[in-house]
Amino acid sequence: MKTESFDAIYHRALERKGSDKMLMTLIGPTKDQKSYLNKTDSQFLEEFTKKVFQSGFVWRVVEQKWDGFREVFFDFDIEKVLLMPPDMVERKAQDERIIRNYKKVQTIQENALMINSAKQTHGGFAQLVEALANENVITLWQYLKKHGARLGGNTGPYALRALGVDTFLLTRDIEGYMRAQQVIDGGLTSKKSLQAIQAYYDRLQAESGWSYQALNRLIAYSFGDNVVGIQ
Repeated sequence: MKTESFDAIYHRALERKGSDKMLMTLIGPTKDQKSYLNKTDSQFLEEFTKKVFQSGFVWRVVEQKWDGFREVFFDFDIEKVLLMPPDMVERKAQDERIIRNYKKVQTIQENALMINSAKQTHGGFAQLVEALANENVITLWQYLKKHGARLGGNTGPYALRALGVDTFLLTRDIEGYMRAQQVIDGGLTSKKSLQAIQAYYDRLQAESGWSYQALNRLIAYSFGDNVVGIQ
């Protein structure tokens, strides 16, 4: 089975959303802005922490508590976080200003260590991301899973997207589309499947010049539930 071209996906999404204006409003910018290059190491740690706490939890509650997280963890200053002794980490994990989950609180220091290591080798975490993203997105995901704490699955990719890194996401719509197109036939996150998905996105990118994020949304709008668009 031959997989679809960019044009085929685009025209089906266009038919479903009713107009080019509607579709492009939903998709947003189609070029990679590389805004993550302006992010500090502390901002990377903050976003990783936020996504770790949002995983399996109500995102709205995490947002409501976030000012408390900043107060408790020194605005995610890497050096200050790394200087916390174990007993301080335990005390902070019980602070009522945050969501009290000791295992997740531990990831803050663990991910600070990962970020600090990148500072030694690349000058900053943004520069490490740039180097890995230039290889491919999957390589970047695998780095976070291996060297970070609780950044596997969709947690790492969602954090990267929030930080301005151009990445696709493996949502239900995307998985359904990849299976329907027979891009994958095994486990979604197996090495074989991830490589096949990366290759398919790379082909669509070569055809369109669009970012992974824009292509991700285009596929979802062409395949998933056709909910009402933005008016």
